[in-house]
Amino acid sequence: MKKLTILVIGVLSMSNIMAQDISDALRYSQDEIQGSARFRALSGAFGALGGDMSAVSVNPAGSAVFTRSHASLSLSSLSINNDVSYFNGRSTSSDSKIDLHQAGAAFVFQNTDDSSSWKKFVLSVAYDKTANYDDQWYASGTNTNSIDNYFLSYAQGLRLVNISAFPGESYSEAYSEIGSFYGYGNQQAFLGYESYILEPGSNTDDNTVYTSNIASGTFNQAYDYIATGYNGKFSFNAAAQYEDKLYLGINLNTHFINYERSTYLNESNSNDGSLVTNVGFANNLLTTGNGFSFQLGAILKLTNELRAGLTYNSPTWYTITEETTQGISTFATDDEGSFSTNIPLNIINIFPDYNLQSPGKITGSLAYVFGEQGLISFDYSRRDHTKTKFKPTSDAYFASQNSTMNSLFTTANTYRVGGEYKIKQISLRGGYRLEESPYKDDSFYGDLTGYSLGFGYNFGNTKLDLTYDHAQRTTNNQLYSVGLIDAAILDTNNSNITLSLGFNL
Repeated sequence: MKKLTILVIGVLSMSNIMAQDISDALRYSQDEIQGSARFRALSGAFGALGGDMSAVSVNPAGSAVFTRSHASLSLSSLSINNDVSYFNGRSTSSDSKIDLHQAGAAFVFQNTDDSSSWKKFVLSVAYDKTANYDDQWYASGTNTNSIDNYFLSYAQGLRLVNISAFPGESYSEAYSEIGSFYGYGNQQAFLGYESYILEPGSNTDDNTVYTSNIASGTFNQAYDYIATGYNGKFSFNAAAQYEDKLYLGINLNTHFINYERSTYLNESNSNDGSLVTNVGFANNLLTTGNGFSFQLGAILKLTNELRAGLTYNSPTWYTITEETTQGISTFATDDEGSFSTNIPLNIINIFPDYNLQSPGKITGSLAYVFGEQGLISFDYSRRDHTKTKFKPTSDAYFASQNSTMNSLFTTANTYRVGGEYKIKQISLRGGYRLEESPYKDDSFYGDLTGYSLGFGYNFGNTKLDLTYDHAQRTTNNQLYSVGLIDAAILDTNNSNITLSLGFNL
């Protein structure tokens, strides 16, 4: 009868207890087109130019600039370097990988009716990676805030019977049932209680007050972070040229997310009065998702040299699934001696699918083409990150997260400028970009600045391009969303070498 009562209460309360937070929303809302070598060499300032497969991903009217059917693919070598600060600790980390991140083809159909104002029609298909999640770093330092506050934040107010194992029940069985009946928050409190970090005010089922078996003082903390995955999109494009001045296009985009993250915190202390002197806390996350968006674009030749572009990016509507696994170990000493607790859980928490709406974007572009000698191009984009939404918005937890994003996020501008100079078959290129922080407080998540250099060689029907680009951003990475919310400061430098092969079909 006792378990039947728990089941009824659990079914009623489960739906409102989730693990998602605003860091997830921001991560999956980033849409950095990695692109072809020529695209990257101009720092992505291609909104008024077209004639490049990655430019089509920025402005769908760009495919109508092609005079012949065209295809390209791109390979990149990515290097990530992090300088990490956490209280009195300093560390560095680096990682690198080689990746095929762009491929696409545009098929041009010329209008044989010379009397028509519509000169050609273009159909395209393209793949672009829009975010790379591969990263790893290590932070260590001495803190006055303990991991016990994480578990206390979840436990206070919860009945002891709802965060503890029944007699004869294994840790895994109890963790699984508590998650099914009550949700993620109760599971976190369970880990704190069963590992002896939490001490109930009274050993009764109805107890709702807890203290910590870790005494205040200083804590040596070491935190490992490893992530892999990517966000990509397939674009289906249609575009047309009207007379000799106007190009119009539309993209229908399907998006997909694959993200895996593992973190491990080790905390030790020698504080007087501490029962628990060492804690190891492991968390693993797997996120998969898919989404849809569309883009509308136009390029207008104001003169033979001057061109203007305008693009509207719709919001991206995602459906996301998350799975988590956890484990905790502690070492403690009491009047009877020393003992350790290890809760290695093989239970996978599968959360209900949720929806995320990333904000739309408007991009305005200008380009000046110096005949066959070269060009200069500028793009300006504006994106209101307060429009980021978890859905359904009627859900109390999602409504709270949406309110938090509305208060912390802001409208961010992006500026890109690029240039190209041609010497016969050789093209020399360079670019610069500035992406403002999506946060009102940019000390928490800084602006991104980057530059690029590249060159290309035109063999006629085939083009080979090579580019180096570099970007830097400083961010504060909170270890946990509640309790132990102290942040490791990361100064991240991304460097890419991109090689692209383009050819006329």
